[in-house]
Amino acid sequence: MKLMKGILAIGMMMSSAAWAAEGDVNTYNVRVTNLTKGVSFTPLLAATHTTSIRFFTLGFPASDALADLAEGGATGGLEMLLQDQPDKVLQTATTGGLLGPGESVSFMIDGDDLNNRFSMAGMLLPTNDAFVAIQSMRLPQNGATWFAMAYDAGSEENDELCMNIPGPTCGGTPFSEGHAEGFVHPSSGIHGEGDLSASAHGWNNPVARVTITRMD
Repeated sequence: MKLMKGILAIGMMMSSAAWAAEGDVNTYNVRVTNLTKGVSFTPLLAATHTTSIRFFTLGFPASDALADLAEGGATGGLEMLLQDQPDKVLQTATTGGLLGPGESVSFMIDGDDLNNRFSMAGMLLPTNDAFVAIQSMRLPQNGATWFAMAYDAGSEENDELCMNIPGPTCGGTPFSEGHAEGFVHPSSGIHGEGDLSASAHGWNNPVARVTITRMD
């Protein structure tokens, strides 16, 4: 995985999974701000979809695609799964590069009467398998702000060893083998075990502010 250091201006790639046969399509501006002091977000994957789509379910195992995102910042697998459901997903969007502490990124995404839910996820660095997420939030009539929590995919042991953590801080290898919890749960943060300092990289939920504004 190729990771770039945090940048203020982040590019965005977008693709349409489907277009509604009926109803108006509305465009929304999404602004995400990293609220942590020592954690970066990998490229974020967002989608507009029906109420039947879930990136994950708390208390259940993460899909392989979500585990890839949480352990290595890889969005491609989950994005492909979403785009393979054009009857349930209107559009996906991904940001580029790392989003550092205190930085914000904005992008546009479409929604309609059927695909009126918004979800988003991205890995937290440096962690073994923690990710920031907003899941199935209703798109606002005009504008709304939500605060996104950090979750643990439960797919990799939280050993906090740099050899098992990718990115500029650690430079390790993602997708390591080992014991893990086996289910998605709210992240308890960095504990200062292994190679990571809790004072430098710890956080308290929430970890991001997400503001969505309807443009038309």
